Amino acid sequence: MRKANQETLDVLLLSIHGLIRGHDLELGRDADTGGQTKYVVELARALGAHPRVGRVELLTRRVVDPQVSDDYAKREEDLGGGARIVRIDCGEAGYIPKEELWDSLDSFGDRTLDYLRTRDRLPDVIHSHYADAGYVGTRLSRHLGLPLVHTGHSLGRVKRRRLLAAGHKREELEQRYRISRRIAAEEDTLGLADLVITSTHQEIEAQYGLYDFHVPGRMQVIPPGVDLERFHEPLGNERQATIHLALRRFLAEPEKPMILAISRPDRRKNITTLIDAYGGSPRLQELANLVVVAGNRDDLDDLDAGAREVLTDVLLAVDRHDLYGKAAYPKHHRADDVPVLYRLAALSGGVFVNPALTEPFGLTLLEAAASGVPVVATEDGGPVDIIENCRNGHLIDPLDPAAMARALLRVLEDREHRSALAANGLDGVRRHYSWQAHTQAYVEAVAPLVAATPPRPGPEPWSGQFRDRAIFTDLDKNLVGDQAALDEFIAVMRRERRRAAFGIATGRRLEAALKLMRKLNIPRPDVLITSLGTDIYYAPDLTRDTRWREHIDHLWHPRAVRRLLGELPGLELQPAAEQGEFKLSWYIDPSVAPSLDEINRLLHQNEQTVNVMLSFGQFLDVVPVRASKGAALRWFAEQRDVPLARVLTAGGSGADETMMRGDTLAVVVANRHHEELSELTGSRDIFFATRPHAGGILEAIEHYDFFGACLVPAP
Repeated sequence: MRKANQETLDVLLLSIHGLIRGHDLELGRDADTGGQTKYVVELARALGAHPRVGRVELLTRRVVDPQVSDDYAKREEDLGGGARIVRIDCGEAGYIPKEELWDSLDSFGDRTLDYLRTRDRLPDVIHSHYADAGYVGTRLSRHLGLPLVHTGHSLGRVKRRRLLAAGHKREELEQRYRISRRIAAEEDTLGLADLVITSTHQEIEAQYGLYDFHVPGRMQVIPPGVDLERFHEPLGNERQATIHLALRRFLAEPEKPMILAISRPDRRKNITTLIDAYGGSPRLQELANLVVVAGNRDDLDDLDAGAREVLTDVLLAVDRHDLYGKAAYPKHHRADDVPVLYRLAALSGGVFVNPALTEPFGLTLLEAAASGVPVVATEDGGPVDIIENCRNGHLIDPLDPAAMARALLRVLEDREHRSALAANGLDGVRRHYSWQAHTQAYVEAVAPLVAATPPRPGPEPWSGQFRDRAIFTDLDKNLVGDQAALDEFIAVMRRERRRAAFGIATGRRLEAALKLMRKLNIPRPDVLITSLGTDIYYAPDLTRDTRWREHIDHLWHPRAVRRLLGELPGLELQPAAEQGEFKLSWYIDPSVAPSLDEINRLLHQNEQTVNVMLSFGQFLDVVPVRASKGAALRWFAEQRDVPLARVLTAGGSGADETMMRGDTLAVVVANRHHEELSELTGSRDIFFATRPHAGGILEAIEHYDFFGACLVPAP
């Protein structure tokens, strides 16, 4: 792959979960198909239309599932103007919640690299959306040496704090939301990202401020735009629309002003508090109808548990307050109905309300403003900035139904005030929130990052013959301990040396690795990865890959790391012979030392972006963020054009995990360190051998039919 020196930008957007397509977005279908999916599609189109952007590709997960449209199974979809959607296979084929995708994200990253190799050039910048895309984006950025831009949309620490305050148990949050994995991914992303784009100043101060890697200097507020061609003042024909007819059947007096709420059926959207506010105010019921549009449903029993609970509570609240004839809650609406709903609210002299517990941005407020509808919205999050800029509504405490009712009455009872708010909104949204303004600010923020990115090193010359597959194994845990099995494995590799490259990936430095290999009569491998992935050597003369060393020398400040960890209890610096230019090593006593999470937190808080690895329960190593055994292996595979799906990786300690995640064929030998590799036990694509040491590798060769079909056997 090459990076062309062109004036126009090539942007790669990553938004992995949800149902993403270029038309009829199924907004509100579930918790994963909301504002983010709409934002990234509109961002892709808007960037594609910018004169300084040459190509935009939005990568998302390909879904092949009879329960959803065939649109999501198409490999590519043109969005027009140099923008398109590219769908990448990730995990199982069917549509699943984002919380179930974590174990498949490494595969998404590997397959994205495969896809990028088919292009004529690398993208100039990677822009990840949400924590799962941030996880993938950091790995792509590390491997490719490209700048990373990130947009969080919502944050795990904020969600956990809010749900704990609401009475949920930590164990429940881990089981349902995988919240710790999400937060860890967010911390890693914030540590590596060159730019974090937020929608509001509140995000920077109150939300990202909860993170150890809170670096305000890398954050910039660039509010998203609103499609002013879709969202505009009423045309006068809206009452003939199908959605209006659907609302009328709920309402005894359909011409009354409309209190409109549009959101996903999500507990955080706080819909039942809005119903309680309306139901508790006879004056509101006298003045206006309540219209709640909360996703689509055929049968409540067919919805996921969260949506079913919310909609059940909505129906119970309507019944409790006896709002029949006063409240509408349609079962279905199309994407094209949403602009019509805003215009119907405007025609009726109504108001739009967003009662969410917290709202990271509030795109619906902009859509309402562009349609001429005043707003009442939560005081937590993005609405603060929007209403300050547009002066088109009132902020309320989302937990206070009485205050919510008073704010709605203030708008509805004073026609002059309502008209002023509507006019302010129309003017403010055009001045502050157009897509043209957004993309111009975006390009101005990203261009300097691209200009400062050095060209990616090309491949190191290598005299090795071409092979279409490779075996990489750790040294100490795998090849040491069973000489008979090792001799058998060596015989197999010699017999198949014309077909498969042989690689060793070890934490040892070069001299120590060679000494042990001579002692055990292990032949010199084709590739020797040493010092936990910080050095790569090629046969036959142990030629060091100097371009790899240039690549990993990024955000590496060893003196600062050594100073920070030097005074911690339970850590003892290993001898100088075990240290390296790109590797710092300690002995660790886990009974005394801080936990790995606490060590990472200390480094994050001091802006050190590194990889920290625990091996065999007694060795702690810190290497540059771009370095690991898995990263070095992928570098080799790309340089030598060996498909990752034909690379067998074998390991037994925590330092080996990066080799075994993703699209490689992986085996964990039976003498593994159980705690360090505990997160791999649930992965269906990783083989856990019954034999220890080299015997486990031989078992895996048979399991994967490595020298034959070379694939994961069917379940």
